[in-house]
Formats: sequence, structure tokens, C-alpha cells
Amino acid sequence: MNLPSSNKRYDLLQIIFGVLFISLMTIASIWIIQPFILGFAWAGMVVIATWPLMIRLQRILWGRRILAVIVMTLLLILLFVLPIALLINSAIENGVPLVKMASDPSKLHFPDLAWLESIPLVGDKAYSGWHALINSGGSALMAKVQPYVGQTAGWFVSQAAHLGRFVLHCSLMLLFSALLYSRGEQVGMGFRHFAMRLAGERGDAAVVLAGQAIRAVALGVVVTAIVQSVLGGLGLALAGIPYATILTVVMFICCVAQIGPLLVLIPAIIWLYWSGDNTWGTVLLIWSCVVGSLDSVLRPVLIRMGADLPMLLILSGVIGGLFAFGMIGLFIGPVVLAVSYRLISLWVHEAPEPQTEIEDITKLIDE
Repeated sequence: MNLPSSNKRYDLLQIIFGVLFISLMTIASIWIIQPFILGFAWAGMVVIATWPLMIRLQRILWGRRILAVIVMTLLLILLFVLPIALLINSAIENGVPLVKMASDPSKLHFPDLAWLESIPLVGDKAYSGWHALINSGGSALMAKVQPYVGQTAGWFVSQAAHLGRFVLHCSLMLLFSALLYSRGEQVGMGFRHFAMRLAGERGDAAVVLAGQAIRAVALGVVVTAIVQSVLGGLGLALAGIPYATILTVVMFICCVAQIGPLLVLIPAIIWLYWSGDNTWGTVLLIWSCVVGSLDSVLRPVLIRMGADLPMLLILSGVIGGLFAFGMIGLFIGPVVLAVSYRLISLWVHEAPEPQTEIEDITKLIDE
């Protein structure tokens, strides 16, 4: 009597060619959609972070999704497109005059800085040296600065390509955001379904945790940067600083990059004291202290509204993302690290913590 064999016979060539075909199709698909990946990822982060706001707008606008999508798209244009346009326009308008001014020291007008004489010990010497520099027409100073003017201009030209890619990804982000706003429930359920197919309930929980991490980064990093840059820009405008709008945009970029607004505010304070406006210089100094310390209070609160994430993780994601992906990495870098941190943390905490003391383990090793 022949018993049925319990061992299945596998066709090795069929398995190899099947895996090879699936791999080739996957690589080809990624290659085709590669230009859109960063834009879609950025759009997904924006939509996840602002989804509750879109739902509220839909309720206000008589339950019409299309009206809510239009309003949210206009808000994204105001938040992303207009600052970039102002930055580019200001760079074009002011770049050439600044280079001409730097190349011709006779066009520079230096302040008297009479307050230098009131500084103890070194005041008279500093005042005499400053006026010696003025009497020379600034040629001594510009002789040292001019070699770096060309290098700086060349660096900005080399960054034009990165800025162009950033504008392209920003445009794709707006397009994909509008699509995701209109079909958000279906897309979200599709991701959850795929995660369930991969890892069951654990995969579904991972998708939810990823959404929480994205919202935490958006609230903690972007919202804090908006608040700081708006308040800092308001202080610059009230103090009469020229080009306050473009400086506000630069301040926003610095805040997103975790550099802080003081990189813009401190030179403005120095300029006010330099020009002899001590009153507004003091006011802006006090206001800058408030704005500069705001992130230490606001950011942790906002981050914990979405998920409890270490600040070192956010900072590493911003800096690493900037080097890896350019300007768009300011938004993608911290999100990727935050999602990875949350998933790994969930996986680690599924196992119990070690209960054995280190001394007992050492004894066991010695035995």
C-alpha cells in the first residue's frame, strides 16, 4: 500500500523566475514613479497633519468636500508658494545692488558711532580705528571682503538647481495634496489594508503610529517655526528694519532647520544700534529674547499633542534630511526618523524588560 507523500515538490526554476519577475516589476515601477516620490511623501505628511482642520472646514462649508479642498489648497499656497516667491523675487531685486555696492566702496555710507567713545578702556581706540576706516573710504575693509563676494555669488548660483527642484516638488505637493484631501479616507484605508496583509493587527497599529508621529513633527516643528517667524517678522517691521518680509521668510527657514530666529534678529539688533536708533534696538533686543526662547516652551507641548518624541531625534532628522534631500529634507527627514523610532519602540516594548540583575548575569558567565 502506497502512502501519500507529505513532502511537496517545488519547482525551483518557477520560484526563481517568479521572484525575478516580481523584483524586475518592482524596480521598474519605482524607477517610473521616482520623480514623484518626494512630492507625494511631502503631500502625505501635509495632509495627515492638517486632516482634522480639513474636516472642520468641511463641516463649516455645508458638508461640501470640494469647497474644503479648495480652501485647504489655497492655504497651502499661502504657506509654501508665496514665501518662496517672495524669497526668489527679493534675491533677484536686491542681489545685484548689493554686489555693486560691495564692489564700489565709495557708495557705502558708514555711521559715526559716537557711542563707542563711552565704552570704558577700549572706547577711544575703537572710535579712532573706526574713523580711520571711514577716512580710507572703506577700501581696507572691502579689500578683505571682495574676494568672498564672488565666492558667495557662485555658491548661490550653484544652489539655484536645488531651489528649482524644491519648487518642482512643492508644485507636486500641492497637486497630490488636493487629490489626497478629496480621497483621503479611501487612501488611508488602502494603506491600512496593505499593512494588515503584511503584518496583521501589528501592521495596522504601525500605520496609526506613523500618522501620530507625522502629526507630532508637523505640530512641533512647522507650527513652532510659523509662530516664531511671524512674531519675529512683526518685531522687525515695527522696528523699521528694511526688507522685513524677506527676513521673515529666512527666519521661517532657519526655525524649521532648528537654527532659530536669532540668526536673523541679532544682526537686525546690531544694525539698529549701528545706525544710532538705541530705543528700537533695545525694544527689538527684548522682543528677540522672548521670540528666541518661545520654542523651548511651545515645541515640546505641540509635539506631545501628537506623540512623545525626543527632541534630539527631531533635530537629527532635520539636519540629516537637509543633507540627504536638500530643502525638502527639512520636512521629510524628521518624519522618517520619527516614524522609524515609533515602530521600533513598539516592537521593543512587546518583549518584557530584563529582570535579572547584572551581578547575577556576571556570576553565570564566570561559572
